[in-house]
Amino acid sequence: MAAGKPDYLTLTQFLKSRHLTATGGQGKYYLLSHEVLVNGEPETRRGRKLRSGDTVTVDGKVYQVE
Repeated sequence: MAAGKPDYLTLTQFLKSRHLTATGGQGKYYLLSHEVLVNGEPETRRGRKLRSGDTVTVDGKVYQVE
């Protein structure tokens, strides 16, 4: 994470950064229609805070939060 910014990003921000959604509003619906795991646990909260080292699995593809 960059200096001066929070040490986390939300799940919606993460989905946008990986080009899985185009807007934050789409994140809500994306989470309802896709299997998303955070550190191996199912997650549907778009505001879930992700920190460096967390893993996000979307429809079987694993991403590492940096």
